[in-house]
Amino acid sequence: MKEQLAKIKEEALASFSSAADAARLNDLRVKYLGKKGELTAVLKQMGKLSAEERPVMGQLANDVRAALETALEDCSKKLEAAALERRLKEETLDVTIPGKAVSIGRQHPMNIALDELKTIFIGMGFTVLEGPEVELASYNFDRLNAEEGHPSRDWSDTFYFDEDSRVMLRSQTSPMQIRAMETMELPIRIIAPGRVYRKDEVDATHSPMFHQVEGMVIDKGVTMADLKGTLNTVVEDLYGAGTRTRFRPHHFPFTEPSCEMDVQCHKCGGAGCPTCKGEGWIELLGAGMIHPRVLEMSGIDPEVYTGWAFGIGLERMALRRFKIADMRLIFENDMRFLEQF
Repeated sequence: MKEQLAKIKEEALASFSSAADAARLNDLRVKYLGKKGELTAVLKQMGKLSAEERPVMGQLANDVRAALETALEDCSKKLEAAALERRLKEETLDVTIPGKAVSIGRQHPMNIALDELKTIFIGMGFTVLEGPEVELASYNFDRLNAEEGHPSRDWSDTFYFDEDSRVMLRSQTSPMQIRAMETMELPIRIIAPGRVYRKDEVDATHSPMFHQVEGMVIDKGVTMADLKGTLNTVVEDLYGAGTRTRFRPHHFPFTEPSCEMDVQCHKCGGAGCPTCKGEGWIELLGAGMIHPRVLEMSGIDPEVYTGWAFGIGLERMALRRFKIADMRLIFENDMRFLEQF
């Protein structure tokens, strides 16, 4: 048995030192020190020894096991160090090679236009409000004087959540007029930007989801002249001095009198092109004096206070601001287009 233990020790130590990798070393550990290993097989023969030989052979077997375990641990550390060294060499970085340029994100053209618009109105003393996109029809229509039967309330124009047509995706940010009247003290000067939804077909100037900025002023002695003066000032701040505008009579249920404001087409300069559909002008917003009934429904005396309101399409504003020919470019997320801004 003594010779067997000596032979196992000699072979195991030689095998451990020649192991090429951790997997091979583990196989050798199992071969010599495992439950069915060679050393264990020898120890199972201890029962055949005399009482005098057992302590001697037992001590010798323990010494052999200890020697093999120590050698195994040393070889394992050497293999780990060698593997790390190889990995460091394989992954060595040449710090003298120029690094890759970090791509910095840019603001979306719509956000640029919106920030500019906010800055203009905040400078005029307006407050910026935000409201829910899932809205009640009472705020989106009823209290804005758009009664049952109004074309804008039809299922073909508006996204409803229920069969009773009471809960909907807001079709305008105008409900923030009513929410502002309910919660703010007079006089009121607010703008309310946000997403709105209508069942429009996608083309160069329309989308079923777009962004709108609602504006409203309520005070004593407010007139249509204040509305036109404010909007012309805003347009010149956005698009440059001398920007041509025109106001056309229109009808909105929540304003009286009402108008639409156009800006001259940036693409053709008024000559007519596909962007402006040959008209030379692009509709920018709808506006007017707040209907007395709308004021009354919100508890404001129209004999004392008057006001005006407007709703501007943010996408159309961005089109004119950056001379973009097609609204679809704004939503297609083509980085080649967006990186220009």
